[in-house]
Amino acid sequence: MNDLERAAELLRRSKWAVALTGAGISVESGIPDFRSPGGLWEKFDPMEYATIDAFRGNPVKVWNMLIEMGDVVRQARPNAGHFALAEMEKLGVLKSIVTQNIDNMHQTAGSRRVIEFHGNVRKLVCLFCHREFDAGAIEADAAAAGEFPPRCPHDGHILKPNVVFFGETIPVKASIEANQEAEKCDVMLVAGTSATVYPASSLPLLAGERGATVIEVNLVETGLTHYVADISLHGSTGEILPRLVELLKAA
Repeated sequence: MNDLERAAELLRRSKWAVALTGAGISVESGIPDFRSPGGLWEKFDPMEYATIDAFRGNPVKVWNMLIEMGDVVRQARPNAGHFALAEMEKLGVLKSIVTQNIDNMHQTAGSRRVIEFHGNVRKLVCLFCHREFDAGAIEADAAAAGEFPPRCPHDGHILKPNVVFFGETIPVKASIEANQEAEKCDVMLVAGTSATVYPASSLPLLAGERGATVIEVNLVETGLTHYVADISLHGSTGEILPRLVELLKAA
């Protein structure tokens, strides 16, 4: 039995399998990893554009970066890796996805239980009244009115994408739910992330400490490969995850 077959068998026999995903799973959808060559941080210094202090100090400047990021996300579509995870959920194998991504690709692909560690770029929030809005509707209204950037309909303050900027904490609800899933799972499928950014990086460690099997799917070796993962499957998530689904269905 090879590693792919072993991974499929472990998932098949699991009682509570969860996935942790990162930027790597969305690269095949045309959304580059912000930190990779050609990524957003090569053009925009994150300390100048992506901190909460930067947003509070000059939201118009930050929104110019956000518009470019939003255009990339709006043009993207889920890829085979996203659809494979959604299919695992339909099969009753995968109970939840904890994602570090803000692109809404998992939901668009059909996944229903998605815990968003860093928020969702398709939502906007007012930092003053704390109301949340659908980004598409608000941005369309703002464009029609010739207004930039979009403002809160209730108090007129400039809205912020409901994503975690540097200097902000992980949403409490998402943090609690993610840790509960890591503690409960017997298999954690880590796909498209090196799991080096805290606190998401602690989830595979927590799962492993609680006795879960950690299965890594990534293009290259990561810190998980030699110290945390029980099985490492190296290659494209868009190729490996569908193959796991095929094996699950064949049983």
